[in-house]
Amino acid sequence: MHVTIKDAQKAIEAARKKAAALDTQMCIAIVDSGATLKAFHRMDDAWVGSIDIAIKKAKTACLFGMKTGELGKLSQPGGSLWGIEHSNDGLITFPGGVPIVDEKGVLVGAIGVSGSTVENDETVAKAGAESLGVTDLPAHPWRT
Repeated sequence: MHVTIKDAQKAIEAARKKAAALDTQMCIAIVDSGATLKAFHRMDDAWVGSIDIAIKKAKTACLFGMKTGELGKLSQPGGSLWGIEHSNDGLITFPGGVPIVDEKGVLVGAIGVSGSTVENDETVAKAGAESLGVTDLPAHPWRT
């Protein structure tokens, strides 16, 4: 199942409101469960360079079913996933990408946000995803 356009717009609006409350301008991307762009919003004066980053953060969170910051911890030099950001036509492994999970625990898409500090990006992405429900998939056997 994929995130609906109605839910994608709801997540974008929640993220946009959080970004405005933080007095920052963001690019906000929503992808469906196939990691394909579903909806996008670029706030006035948001950096052009953040467009690609927001989309790649959403794609990364969707493809791996985890927040991009979590994947980043695993992809540090010497880590088990070192170099993963070069796969899948480019991934982003720092905070700001969050899975969107339905009430049954099924991944339906992801949100990616870029335009400020990674802390703000993560806060805004979580606000968008949480407007639709939970953000974590049920535990996988390989995750600790």
